[in-house]
Amino acid sequence: MPQADPCGFTATGSPGGYEPCDLQSAYGLVGASSSGFNVAPTVAIVDAYNDPSAAADVGVYRSEFGLPPLSCSAGNPCFTKVGQSGGAPPTTNNGGWAQEISLDVDMVSAICPHCNILLVEASSASFTNLGTAVNYAASVPGVVAISNSYGGSDSSSDSSYDSHYYDHPGIAVTASSGDGGYGVEYPASSQYVTAVGGTSLSPAANGRGWTEAVWNGAGSGCSANEPGLSWQQALSGLSASCSTRVVADVSADADPNTGVAVYDSYAYQGYSGWLIFGGTSVASPIIASVYALAANTATIANGSYPYAHDGSLNPVTAGANGSCAGSYLCTAGTTTGDQYSGPAGLGSPNGTGAF
Repeated sequence: MPQADPCGFTATGSPGGYEPCDLQSAYGLVGASSSGFNVAPTVAIVDAYNDPSAAADVGVYRSEFGLPPLSCSAGNPCFTKVGQSGGAPPTTNNGGWAQEISLDVDMVSAICPHCNILLVEASSASFTNLGTAVNYAASVPGVVAISNSYGGSDSSSDSSYDSHYYDHPGIAVTASSGDGGYGVEYPASSQYVTAVGGTSLSPAANGRGWTEAVWNGAGSGCSANEPGLSWQQALSGLSASCSTRVVADVSADADPNTGVAVYDSYAYQGYSGWLIFGGTSVASPIIASVYALAANTATIANGSYPYAHDGSLNPVTAGANGSCAGSYLCTAGTTTGDQYSGPAGLGSPNGTGAF
């Protein structure tokens, strides 16, 4: 079962799970999340297939926690759902992807309640269609961040996908690092994205009120195909053991045992209503939303900004996600001489300063 919930989640029939105030508290975002914008930024979510209940379900989530409605009126933020090229959504519904969609839009709601949300549904789960959806999202005025909670094998095709789909200067593109433990997935390994790893987030009797360790399911490692990044190679001890792209960059809660509350009414495998989810699919939209709160994406270069501002992150110094001869690629608190580790990157948000 999940850890105790300090905010006291009370939705009827809920099994528990962290709610918006928990996540905002854990990541030092209470003030930033409660503040509005002169012009609301848009966080885009890219997923596959259609979730017919997406708009209604996020409405239930937001109503439960007193978040502003996605009504596009009276200064409230908007929710928009389109297909991969901006037209009608796909005609094929998919329960598994519907759960992913609900998770993603609920996490944007939790972290940036005053952001607009653009859901772009790809026609299938191919990289070509998902990438086309990313490109459409990047073309929409006001989009400052795009979250991608999917992944496949790190392969020689990645450089082609990079140039076609993920290179969008001035927009923070985030990607989940994967849920299979030590090992690299794409597009998290792309040189153009912020790769988001995972932690186990628990309440604690300390100054922060929370503690985090590496989640053992988070993906990480040394890419076989993507080039090394100058901001990573500058870390002490890293370049000696990996001359290519290292995953991840930053992290947030991902452990299903310290999971988040999500509302999804589209029944899948017998599950619907209030659910608890984990995985780096939780962490990617959280980080995309922190980028939106920071209002700084026009100045960032791919995933480099946190490396110059790691003092504004919560270090994750315990835990591992697999066997890598004890190196930083899978083990926190080891050999780089920095606070960096593969599964958790440089750490988790402590306010918006690192973004």
